[in-house]
Amino acid sequence: MFDTIHEECGVFGVYGQKDRNAKSTVLSGLYALQHRGEEGCGITVNDDGIFKTHKDVGLVGDVFTPRVMEELGEGTVAIGHTRYGTTGSNNRTNCQPIEVRHIKGLMSLVHNGNLTNAAELRRGLELNGAIFHTTVDTETIAYLVTRERIKLPSVEEAIESAMNELEGAYSLIIMSPQKLIAVRDPRGMRPLCYGRREDGSFVIASESCALSAVGAEFVRDIEAGEILVFDKDGIRSIRTHCGTKKRAVCLFEYIYFSRSDSVIDGMPVQRSHLMAGEFLASEHPVDADVVIGVPDSGIDAALGYSRASGIPYAIGFVKNKYIGRTFITPGQTDRENKVKIKLSPIDEAVRGKRVVLIDDSIVRGTTSKQIIQMLRDKGAKEVHMRISSPAFLHPCYYGTDVDSSKGLIASNHSIKEVEELLNADSLGYLSLENAKKLAGEWEEHCCTACFDGSYPTEIPKSTDKDKFEHKISEGVQ
Repeated sequence: MFDTIHEECGVFGVYGQKDRNAKSTVLSGLYALQHRGEEGCGITVNDDGIFKTHKDVGLVGDVFTPRVMEELGEGTVAIGHTRYGTTGSNNRTNCQPIEVRHIKGLMSLVHNGNLTNAAELRRGLELNGAIFHTTVDTETIAYLVTRERIKLPSVEEAIESAMNELEGAYSLIIMSPQKLIAVRDPRGMRPLCYGRREDGSFVIASESCALSAVGAEFVRDIEAGEILVFDKDGIRSIRTHCGTKKRAVCLFEYIYFSRSDSVIDGMPVQRSHLMAGEFLASEHPVDADVVIGVPDSGIDAALGYSRASGIPYAIGFVKNKYIGRTFITPGQTDRENKVKIKLSPIDEAVRGKRVVLIDDSIVRGTTSKQIIQMLRDKGAKEVHMRISSPAFLHPCYYGTDVDSSKGLIASNHSIKEVEELLNADSLGYLSLENAKKLAGEWEEHCCTACFDGSYPTEIPKSTDKDKFEHKISEGVQ
């Protein structure tokens, strides 16, 4: 709904739940990961080797009604997924998990990220007889693993072999009749971690906040390139692909994608948000009366800015929590009203005041312009916009919905021009140097491609998920 960058997926899995109610644990995990994907979701339950899957478009609470949950049955193992889809491709078929039935059994797979060589891989598979039912990268991964599984004695060996062909970002949870397997790409671009519950069951999730939601104690992050196998014999780590490629964890995980109560690769996300605000205050000081943040991801950065600058912080907006990002108004004329329905400025906080407005990013600028105008309509004397990330200048090919620079306002206009277009009194972005510090120990090992054009992989030859084009073609999620 908003003019923001959308991360495409969240993944969750549980292995060995003693009360055979694994589906409920996954449901709770998906609620905690809803922010990573609000267009579709799905769950596969494993009941002693028999799989039952339900998936559909919509929010977790809308898709998994009491009746659906009852029909999923019992099981000690289950996986789930929340999804943001490509423009034009949000349908039930493209929702995950992807379930495969092959000569050696069953497999169900969920995926967060985006392959940069998906089009080439898919073309090769199709030329060898593969028939695709979706337009998502995940099905390509499923085909490759299945192809290797037919030749090799175990699913983990099949995954290990398939990884030789995969390029780009992928955090996977793969379920076979007897095993649950977590996989993270060799660059560690998307997060993945696991924990343990009191009943002895193991939980895998995109973010640690989902572990907390199901009462699991965080154990550790899955390492870049690691394959972690959970089965009746315990846990086994396969590290063949570890250290084979330079780390490149997505910097936007610390700026926007991950929830404030998560810890990503050892760095608390809320600390990253607060640091971003503190850096902004030193880089772009201004005389003002109040600091406010755009809910939700701008709030912690606003607190950091306030602490560092000494300018009082105030809650500047009331957010309508009953409207998700999938909310659609019934016509083009109403689109401009979406922000007003979602956010309402608090008159007392801004009237007659010089306001510092903190947000995490600017994409096209349409939403930022409307928010600034809303503040002016409430009587704000000045509005100084501060962004807790560097300027978004280049497309991303690793799991967001922006793969073209054509619609990026910062890519096509100078800072002064953006100020004028937004009707802001001033504008300041976080420097790339300080933004890297938000990743903690991975400061020199994070992906900054969307800010500086330095891609950790080859740029894909073809893509189809450009949010500015409103179209879809064959091949890539």
